Amino acid sequence: MEVLHTFVVLAYKESHYLEECIKSVLNQKYQSKVVIATSTPNDYITSLAKKYKLEIKENTGKKGIGYDFDFAIHCGDTELVTVAHQDDLYDYEYSDYMVRAYQKQPNSLILFPDYYEIRKEKKVYNNLNLIIKKILLFPLRLRGLSKFKFMKRSALRFGDAISCPSVTFVTKNIPKDVFASDLKCNIDWYAWEKLSRRKGNFYYIHKPLMGHRIYNESTTSEILKENGRTKEDYEILKKFWPAPIAKLIARVYANSERSNNVK
Repeated sequence: MEVLHTFVVLAYKESHYLEECIKSVLNQKYQSKVVIATSTPNDYITSLAKKYKLEIKENTGKKGIGYDFDFAIHCGDTELVTVAHQDDLYDYEYSDYMVRAYQKQPNSLILFPDYYEIRKEKKVYNNLNLIIKKILLFPLRLRGLSKFKFMKRSALRFGDAISCPSVTFVTKNIPKDVFASDLKCNIDWYAWEKLSRRKGNFYYIHKPLMGHRIYNESTTSEILKENGRTKEDYEILKKFWPAPIAKLIARVYANSERSNNVK
């Protein structure tokens, strides 16, 4: 039987959570293909690849977070590709749900479920950040409406409600360059805004199927420490709102940065 889905584990430097991520994508109800993509090859990544008999694909092209993500998408040779973040975990039924969703709506652009946060090794299913995102995503639960541009953009107008590591891409329905930009923090919000303009569904599954790890040494947390997010928030919000309104929302949205700190 043809395999429809690939996990591309995007590895960067030496994350001590990488092995947990690899084990989670190998332990799936639906047996997806698994490969590793990296722009920072090293002995640590190589040793784990050998241990689990996984191919490593090295990005020797343009470097940067967005370009690394685009490279990773194209490392998969299946109709569905999930760029698995090295710090995160994917539940046993994740890929099975993605494949079944795709079979129901093959015209989709992206497929994605709810997620939970992993804070100090504990699973957190509800906090202010997660509740707000579920509210913003609620319109996409209406399958018949999730193909319309207005509905897709409704999940993005007040912030990025779609969690990047939860997303599976329908490769035949998306452009070659989805993330390519010089942004550091909002590459995913930028990508969803771009895709929201295209024909096709945002297929949302109202069920937590993966865990996004929140810790102070993560890439996102490091960027937030550099105060690089507020300006990028404003630039993305201007794609949805007049500049004065975008500036106001960006100020409010900046408060969400606090939720990325682990105390």
